[in-house]
Amino acid sequence: MRKVQPIRDERVIDGMKEYFYIRSMRNYLFFCMGIYSGLRVSDLLELKAWQTKGTHISMVEQKNKHAKTFIIHPSIRDDLDEFTADMRPTDYLFASRQIKTISRMRNKPIDRTTAYRFLHEAAQEFRLKDIGVHSLRKTWAYRLYMDNPENLALLMDMFGHSDPRETLDYIGLTQDMMDKAILNLR
Repeated sequence: MRKVQPIRDERVIDGMKEYFYIRSMRNYLFFCMGIYSGLRVSDLLELKAWQTKGTHISMVEQKNKHAKTFIIHPSIRDDLDEFTADMRPTDYLFASRQIKTISRMRNKPIDRTTAYRFLHEAAQEFRLKDIGVHSLRKTWAYRLYMDNPENLALLMDMFGHSDPRETLDYIGLTQDMMDKAILNLR
């Protein structure tokens, strides 16, 4: 499996938000929830409309069964309220518009391959390499660290890492630091 990278450039993040906003509110909110919450794609896909009604979302992560509470970023609050206005509380936030091929079920969340497809299309538009659905979680962590390196301990705890090097490598900073060190050689 190839290693995906965070989106490092804030201008690209802003451009991708606009790209999704113009094309699909569902995809825009998926992207924004990913870069503002640090949730895994499997957890994003399970979000229901009722969970977005307050200022925070509380849930149990599927992979490790940890309880997690996070704030809904104020920049997407109005769009999220408008998007969910006509939804039933039990509707998936990121619902598929299609009938599932094998099960023939309706009203299910999009598949992770669907999320990958629309993220990959946007990544190509912005000439990004090594971008996948996990890039959203890594982007969230990268931005937290770059905003304040003291957040490293918080990130280590969030990811269950015991070594700072593991967290720095996970969010792509090891490569950034190596590149910078090499470019600073005289």
